[in-house]
Amino acid sequence: MERGRAADDEVAGRDPREMAVEPKTARVAVLSLMDWFRKSARRMDWRETEDPYRIWVSEIMLQQTPVKKVTPYYRRFTEAFPTIRALAQAPLDDVLKLWEGLGYYSRARNLHKAVGIVIEEHGGILPCSVEELMALPGIGRSTAGAIVAIAFRGDAPVLDSNARRVIARLHAIREDLRRPSVERSLWDFSRGMILKGKGRETALALMDLGAMVCTPRNPKCPLCPLADWCRGYRSGLQDAIPRKAAKKPLPHHDVVIAVIENREGKILIDRRPEEGLLGGLWEFPGGKRKPGESLSKALEREIREELRIGFRNLGKIGTVDHAYSHFRITLHAYRLRKTGGRVRSDRIWRWVRPGELDNYAFPGANRKLLDKIAVPAQRST
Repeated sequence: MERGRAADDEVAGRDPREMAVEPKTARVAVLSLMDWFRKSARRMDWRETEDPYRIWVSEIMLQQTPVKKVTPYYRRFTEAFPTIRALAQAPLDDVLKLWEGLGYYSRARNLHKAVGIVIEEHGGILPCSVEELMALPGIGRSTAGAIVAIAFRGDAPVLDSNARRVIARLHAIREDLRRPSVERSLWDFSRGMILKGKGRETALALMDLGAMVCTPRNPKCPLCPLADWCRGYRSGLQDAIPRKAAKKPLPHHDVVIAVIENREGKILIDRRPEEGLLGGLWEFPGGKRKPGESLSKALEREIREELRIGFRNLGKIGTVDHAYSHFRITLHAYRLRKTGGRVRSDRIWRWVRPGELDNYAFPGANRKLLDKIAVPAQRST
């Protein structure tokens, strides 16, 4: 009896009342997961390092972004900024340029702010507790847990999208996973799966199982090491968990932008405020068309309100459709020639040569137009 009790105690933080399986079989299930992970673990650049900084960078990049897309960005980013101090000393423009195309740019801005805090308040050494990490910009509870588990081998629970799905199916949780009470249960279940001293392996195993077997659609349940203990699978509910929220149609906006040339053939760009959508990126002046407004009238209004300069419209450059997470836009680009006045804008702005545009980090929709912008601009000087 005592031997069984001691074995059960190896499951850190377990509350028997909250386990979907009996306490003794809970440990067997976790050991089965560990055995699967030893044979099936994915290879990734950031798993080949013990450097907490590089693991931190990878966890930030992996927020809402798949591994395949992150890999080349991670390599370029850590080559350019190999240490915390190197990133802290880099201009934000350089950081955003290397992040360009990865999306969710607040991650890059917060990472840049956070390394400065780490240097000032922690002597350049990344803290190793969940609480201290969560005090840094851009680090939530799951990211903090992942850093503690993976970088420092602490017994911290994780609840990224993969782990959340695995645990919800394992315990047949049919409620909305965003509900606070459900969220608390998920954290308890995640903590209950950690074998003492195996926080790193548990975190990575849950992530890999969700990515490779317990996938969002068409999960490979017969191949799952947790199949014998999975309430969702036993009940035939695996495809209905997590519960999917009804999708609302994305709103659409027509946006006009102006590629404004001066007498020297330079083009005007301005920088978005650091706070908010696409913060810190450079773009061409413009804005949304109002209801009932023609594109040409919208363009004229935006430029006069935003820049207060005289101009001549040289014609349309092109149109681009682009989707963000919560809305879609159709971007209408026009070429303008500045005819008078001085630029008066609340934003930071610059006149740059067409060949220099690639040195700046632009939103995806603007970047789609750069090839069309640069060549004609050089001919019209």
